[in-house]
Amino acid sequence: MNDQIKQIAERLRGLRDVLELTSEDIARDSDISAEEYRLAETGEYDISVSMLQKIARTYNVALDALMFGEEPKMSSYFVTRAGKGISIERTKAYKYQSLASGFMNRTADPFIVTVEPKGDDEPIHYNKHNGQEFNLVIEGRMLINIEGKEIILNQGDSIYFNSKLPHGMKALDGKTVRFLAVIM
Repeated sequence: MNDQIKQIAERLRGLRDVLELTSEDIARDSDISAEEYRLAETGEYDISVSMLQKIARTYNVALDALMFGEEPKMSSYFVTRAGKGISIERTKAYKYQSLASGFMNRTADPFIVTVEPKGDDEPIHYNKHNGQEFNLVIEGRMLINIEGKEIILNQGDSIYFNSKLPHGMKALDGKTVRFLAVIM
């Protein structure tokens, strides 16, 4: 795994140490499998944003603190200039660019997500998390699979869905897809 994932794993271990909890405690409290959480702390596992969001919400910590190691400081507004949002390629499947990392106590987490094209034989990386999600395709064409239902989204198309359902995205036409994802 890359250095960013290893840094996230260190921050997870640090949070657990500060709270004086076991990995089983965090897994139970955050509704994550104990094995998945244990693997996340190794830095050798594909840590999902949804897992980090569950932990952040459970322990009232900023998602940015877990993802980027930075606490948000703004409470009135926060501007992210084009191409300047803090980025993390947390998996080989998706690259996330945070659009509100400096704003405290957010009720939603907006990201620009980039999905690189993969071979037709490559499986879709599925995810699920509490809440709801909004996606708006900025560039390219993608297939989104929500609990087995396949939907094609073109540039300008959007979808709002229950993110508790397993969902995953795939770039189409051999081209990179960029979309706005707002996780609530």
